[in-house]
Amino acid sequence: MKVLFTAWALIVAITMSAQEKLKFEKRYVQSEDHWVAFPADSLGNYDFGFIYIDQQAGLTLDYSGHFQIDGNGKYTVTKKELDGSMKVRLEPNENLVAFIPDSKLADLEVPKTPNWLHFYKEGEDSIKALYDKGYLYNGWNECEKALDFLEKAMKINPEYPGLRVEVAFAFNCLEQYQKAIDVLQKALAANPKDAYLNKELIYAQAKNGQLDKAESTCRFVFRKVEDKTYNAENAINILQGYFLNNDVKNFNRWYKETAVQIDSNARFKDLAARMKAKLNP
Repeated sequence: MKVLFTAWALIVAITMSAQEKLKFEKRYVQSEDHWVAFPADSLGNYDFGFIYIDQQAGLTLDYSGHFQIDGNGKYTVTKKELDGSMKVRLEPNENLVAFIPDSKLADLEVPKTPNWLHFYKEGEDSIKALYDKGYLYNGWNECEKALDFLEKAMKINPEYPGLRVEVAFAFNCLEQYQKAIDVLQKALAANPKDAYLNKELIYAQAKNGQLDKAESTCRFVFRKVEDKTYNAENAINILQGYFLNNDVKNFNRWYKETAVQIDSNARFKDLAARMKAKLNP
């Protein structure tokens, strides 16, 4: 019985150790409201801190110091910063951090939720705060998380300025094109000549296989919308649809019809020429 108990204790210890090992697999934009550790330096010191969102500064690290991990898995703080003494604005990138296990927070002498965090959470359920968070996460290409905030905002007031287009952007990002189309059509009913709304609609229609409707929308934009910023992009998105379908006839027709718009952008002009060469060897 004693042997069995010892073996079982060893298994539990190994399992817990594996579960609590730092895993550097989270990007900054995936780490809001978490204690995180950065990869160790040559001396085995792990910088750590708490990542949160400041509505003015964006993604921010409250730096807390650094720690080391001994052979028994105990975390020992080797440098401690005073709360709030060092705030670091984080630029969204591909750098990876590890979530610090809750069971190790006592070793680091920090609470699970910092005492100061509530100041940054005030009004977080307001439509402005929800919209702003969704906008940020869309900008970081974390569209699923963006939708969490934006759909809550939609329940408060779907007419909030800019809200529908952010929701549509998130749906397009997640390849839920019909949902994007439905939202955009409602937004365009109130503002039919908005260049950006039409751009997102053309993209969604083209990606959803509705290339004929995308063409109609695009022609409307060419004729009626004063802002020409997205004309080349609109044309190329439809052209790419025909290219991906290997539809040579419609590709060549649309290429000819929108040559002026496409050629106004050097990058899209080059892309169109390369697609044309592949379809018309």
